[in-house]
Amino acid sequence: MNLNLKGKRALVCGSTQGIGKAAAIELASLGAEIILAARNEEQLKKTSTELDASNNQKHSYISIDFNNPQLLQELVQKEITAHGNIHVLVNNTGGPAAGPIVSAKTEEFTNAFNQHLICNHILVQALVEGMKKDNYGRIINVISTSVKLPLKGLGVSNTIRAAVANWSKTLSIELAPFGITVNNVLPGATNTIRLTSIIENKSKRTGISEEEIKQEMLQEIPAGRFADASEIANAIAFLASPAAAYINGINVPVDGGRTGCL
Repeated sequence: MNLNLKGKRALVCGSTQGIGKAAAIELASLGAEIILAARNEEQLKKTSTELDASNNQKHSYISIDFNNPQLLQELVQKEITAHGNIHVLVNNTGGPAAGPIVSAKTEEFTNAFNQHLICNHILVQALVEGMKKDNYGRIINVISTSVKLPLKGLGVSNTIRAAVANWSKTLSIELAPFGITVNNVLPGATNTIRLTSIIENKSKRTGISEEEIKQEMLQEIPAGRFADASEIANAIAFLASPAAAYINGINVPVDGGRTGCL
């Protein structure tokens, strides 16, 4: 099975922590040259030193806030002009704040739409011509199992994630003739800062202890545990590889069996 990404360049968003960082580490171990993208420049510098460079990769980073789509476009275009085409894009952005949909403010939807779908779209438009030219492209969107089954208390996230999933499916059909695949990875409950935040906020809102909330969540997972970020990264890396060339336009839950539908 060909998992070799030597000679390929990968842009990984949200890559200084959690799933994004784990994905960058795994892709680098397969030979890819990584361009990290996140807000905190100090963390970007630190993460870049942790990546495998045994294939003489020259890893780099872009410091960017996804609240500024125009600047994102400019910085990515500058990166391509300076160093060449990017073959793998991992769209990974922190999810919207938890809360019931009925009380969500309209600007929460607008902000989340811009940070997720609009920024994803800008990145694809910046990268796709290079992918076509090199006849190799892998676009992997880290979304949520909520695109299959909405999650309680995540009203804005459920809505925006579904929009991204349908954008992705449409894109996969249009780009397939050019050797480009577009797939979604749907993480279940994963040991990340976001999961901790969701548990803490629910505890404050309901008065239920964090440990009780954690145990309730674990009871819904047949595997009986939360995922490690590296387990999500493994799915991302496979979809980025030559071995996954005929896998296109799908949602891949990595959730320990939690999602109650196929």
